[in-house]
Amino acid sequence: MNRILSNMARLLIAGLLVALTGPAAAQQAYPTKLIRFIVPFPPGGSLDPVARLVGQKLAESWGQAVIVDNRPGGNTVIGSEALVKSPPDGYTILLVGGSTHLINSLLIKNLPYDSIKDFAPIATLVRSEYLLVLHPSVPANNLHEFIALAKSQPGKLNYSSSGSGNLNHLAGEYFNMLAGVKLQHIPYKGGGPALTDLISGQVQAHFNVPIGLAPHIKSGKLKAIAITGENRSASLPQVPTFTEAGLPDFDLKSWQGVFAPAGTPKAVIDRLSAEMGRTLTMPDVREKLANQGMEPFFSNAEQFAALMHTDLARFAKIIKISNIKFEN
Repeated sequence: MNRILSNMARLLIAGLLVALTGPAAAQQAYPTKLIRFIVPFPPGGSLDPVARLVGQKLAESWGQAVIVDNRPGGNTVIGSEALVKSPPDGYTILLVGGSTHLINSLLIKNLPYDSIKDFAPIATLVRSEYLLVLHPSVPANNLHEFIALAKSQPGKLNYSSSGSGNLNHLAGEYFNMLAGVKLQHIPYKGGGPALTDLISGQVQAHFNVPIGLAPHIKSGKLKAIAITGENRSASLPQVPTFTEAGLPDFDLKSWQGVFAPAGTPKAVIDRLSAEMGRTLTMPDVREKLANQGMEPFFSNAEQFAALMHTDLARFAKIIKISNIKFEN
């Protein structure tokens, strides 16, 4: 009898050890093959170099190849759908701009996926603050003066965007809401034409990340009025934050995050998230991102999910109040 009880005890202990070490062993085993990193834009955009930089570091750390798979089209829908249709095993991941991913879910009818339920957040990687810039001919040299000017001329001052329904557009409408003004939206087919007409004086204002605007600010072709963020930008130290300038609630940011298909094991998500977080602490990675006008911005899977829900609610409010419709 004692021998039977002893054998049963050993079996029970062995079973418990398997149960306890199974997830850890699975986590340690990942990855064992090539990882595909989908970027839903052509090579050369703002997402592509981030994916290649982080992918290279993952490959060096894990000894497994990471290839960037550019899947442009449909305002990121084609690349996102490719992720959703992939096995939920951690060997296919997607880097996407958060604003585009969330705004698509609010404006595009009949998306082939659910932007929340079909995606497992892994980590955010980078973010960029948002600038308000004016053409030099606008008779306002600070945010207070610009708001006063806009209030005195409702609907007569214009702002450009790279298209209806993107974050440039929503930033302008959010500014209208918070400042109590009515800037007129002028959509363009891309960021290039929107910036060209701003520099030529065809439109008066523009909201965007600093990377494409900083050279024109430094040359005097544009004047920067305010930037989002808790502190001034190191690259544009003369530009006050919106909080300093008197509009603290204007805090939009452009961020990029990595997803896996829904159903990917938590151990795999956590391993990917932790390694990406470690990568963003590397001095050479931080330097390369800074050279592209981007700030390392890590949040783990749980923090990333919370950020998505916060931004989704904010974008939905702006879209509803401003009656924004999607235009091809």
